[in-house]
Amino acid sequence: MKSISEILPDIQKKAAEAPKGRKRQTERGELMRFFLRHLNYSRKQDGLAPMTMAHLGTVLEKIPTQDLYYLKSVCSQAKNFGKTFWWELDPAKH
Repeated sequence: MKSISEILPDIQKKAAEAPKGRKRQTERGELMRFFLRHLNYSRKQDGLAPMTMAHLGTVLEKIPTQDLYYLKSVCSQAKNFGKTFWWELDPAKH
């Protein structure tokens, strides 16, 4: 049986070139950081604990990235970012 390094000889080179930790940025991750920053600002004003990236990830996991751009534009234009965000996510409202 061949080892993985024999089957995929470039894997170590690609792994070395890949950014590590928080340096790795994705389109979806940037949107999540945007939502997290705005939601935590309003949560802090209301006396609530800040939301974590993991919790926000579970909330947004079924939503396609293109729909997150729509959500970003709608929430950015609203007076209350947090209320609009949660209202848009509730399927019973639509």
